[in-house]
Order: sequence, then structure tokens, then C-alpha cells
Amino acid sequence: MSAMQRLRRPLERLWIVLVIVPVAAVGALVIYRFHGVFGSEGAAAGGNSGGEIVSTVPKYVTYEVYGPEGTSGMVSYVDERAQAQEATFHSLPWSLTLTTTLPSVYANVMAQGDGHELGCRITVNGELRDEQQTDGHAAATFCVVKAA
Repeated sequence: MSAMQRLRRPLERLWIVLVIVPVAAVGALVIYRFHGVFGSEGAAAGGNSGGEIVSTVPKYVTYEVYGPEGTSGMVSYVDERAQAQEATFHSLPWSLTLTTTLPSVYANVMAQGDGHELGCRITVNGELRDEQQTDGHAAATFCVVKAA
């Protein structure tokens, strides 16, 4: 085999590399551009490129405890962040209004007093959603709205 033939053999294979590299580069560029056009960036990683939808309409949840005037006791309720809270009352009626823009809220109020009669109610945007009343020694009552 002559020196020219030995030099020619690698050059005959070089054309394959010279064609494959530019074709692969152009293909990668096209795929990259399509990802940008169709907005799929972050979708593979579970991202939300559209942003989070947040309600801006306020919701008013009102807790009320009622009974004979002069009744004292304790009330437990769930706040707008679904955290348990406690308060005491020295006279009835007792009320609390929470404001939130969350799409759904769990509302719960429980009360116990030293009187013989006690009631509670939950209203959402002025609409009565639950009301309970009880009587007896050291009366206790609760109201719940699972999705307000």
C-alpha cells in the first residue's frame, strides 16, 4: 500500500463526520427553538410557567355565639389560615369576622358557657351556612362549614 493510499483512507471517512456534526447541530437548534415557541420550558420539571391563579374577591366568614346576656365562657374557632384559635367571652353575643381571598375555607366554631342556653352560627358573605342551639347545664355547642 502506498503512502498516498494510507493518507486517502482516513480522508474518505472524514466526510461522514463533516456531515453528521452540522446536521446534529441544526437539529438541536431547531428543537431548542420549538421549546421556546410552544412554551414547554419548565413543564418537564413540573414547573408552572403560567403562574398561580389567585382569587381577588374577598370572602367574609362570620362566627357568632349567642345566649343569655351575662353568660361567660370560652370559644374555639379555626382562623382563615386553618389554625385553631381560642378566646373567652364575658357576655354574649360574641362575634368575629374573618376576611380571606382563598377559594375555599374550612369554618368551625365551638363554644361552652356557664349558662343554660347557648347557640352558634356561621355566615359566609352574609349567607347563613350553619346554626346550632343547645340548652342544659353548662351548655356547649358547635357549628361547622366544610367548604365556605
